[in-house]
Amino acid sequence: MKIALVSPYGFAYPGGVTLHISYLERYFTRMGHEVKVIAPASKGVSSFGERFIPIGRPRPIPTSGSIARITISPWLSSRIKAVLSQEKFDVIHLHEPLMPMLCTTVLRLSQTANIGTFHACHGRPGYNFAKPVGRWILRRWFRKLDGKIAVSKPAMEFARGHFPGYYNIIPNGVDLDHFSPDVSPIDEFCDGKLNILFVGRLEKRKGLNYLLEAFKQVKQEIPNSRLIIVGPGTRLRHKYEKLVARSGLKDVVFAGFVSYDELPRYYKTADVFCAPATGRESFGIILLEAMAAGKPIVASNIEGYASVVTHGVDGLLVPPKDKETLAQALISVLTDQSLRQEMGAKGRVKALEYSWEHIAQNVLNYYVRVLGEPPWRKQFPEFKAMSISV
Repeated sequence: MKIALVSPYGFAYPGGVTLHISYLERYFTRMGHEVKVIAPASKGVSSFGERFIPIGRPRPIPTSGSIARITISPWLSSRIKAVLSQEKFDVIHLHEPLMPMLCTTVLRLSQTANIGTFHACHGRPGYNFAKPVGRWILRRWFRKLDGKIAVSKPAMEFARGHFPGYYNIIPNGVDLDHFSPDVSPIDEFCDGKLNILFVGRLEKRKGLNYLLEAFKQVKQEIPNSRLIIVGPGTRLRHKYEKLVARSGLKDVVFAGFVSYDELPRYYKTADVFCAPATGRESFGIILLEAMAAGKPIVASNIEGYASVVTHGVDGLLVPPKDKETLAQALISVLTDQSLRQEMGAKGRVKALEYSWEHIAQNVLNYYVRVLGEPPWRKQFPEFKAMSISV
């Protein structure tokens, strides 16, 4: 099968959607399929070689407390027409398919089977622009989707609230070999202190300000504790560093951006992983990464996170923006080594269900199901008799 994986986001920047696409490409290729990744790019993406097709240049666009690096050029049609004519894909799989301009233009021009995966929830992407004309245009493009996937129930509910229909839930995956409990920790943090790890872009919605406030209380109760903050961000980092300095809070480490190759060592170093996001998280890949590394979780009780973590089993869920309850949850886990070990072990078992090999096979099975249904049954009769289990 010849498959196109289309990302609206610049592929030179790390992110959940681009990582998701990268793993699908890897496993589809291993299965013997011909795969091309189509995305905006301001520079080369060497890891894919000729399997990467750059279309458009990404621009940073503020959206829902984050930055979306998408191409906003209206002049993509000729390039896309040429690519689609040359490649003749069997399936075009668009991620955030209604995100302008690359995905929507590919969807408009496609003459083959179109699958869309909806990753976001609660406000991103914005489907209410230029009402009512913008909504009418999006609905026209939406009708060109032959199959719809959501990465979680919250993502499905958000998309279905704007565009009713059937959505097949296939979650994000995790690289179990990469995020292994057997990697070596960061030596400088192996000094007997109990390490709390935060991983995420330094954006307001990630809730780091609440974790910093909670850590003040944790530090009073557990003097030999440390907070390690991993993630890119400049403006808010300066603000958070000033907050730490003014409060005289010790043992707060801003590690900044950490490469994907180095990230598992930070999980290994942690005694507990904390995700205090305030909302707008459709799934929580970082939770899976920590669980794959065998670490207990303390996270906000928001829909996307609650779909991954089971409270009291592999982690603790606390109300968002509640620094006091967050602090107490961290203290209860940090002061109970057997609880940490038990939650970490159960989290690792759960993570096995989300292996990328398993997720990629489910996505491929869904392609087969869509291609076996009208109007694609006549074009792809070989898919008609194939058995699938999604």
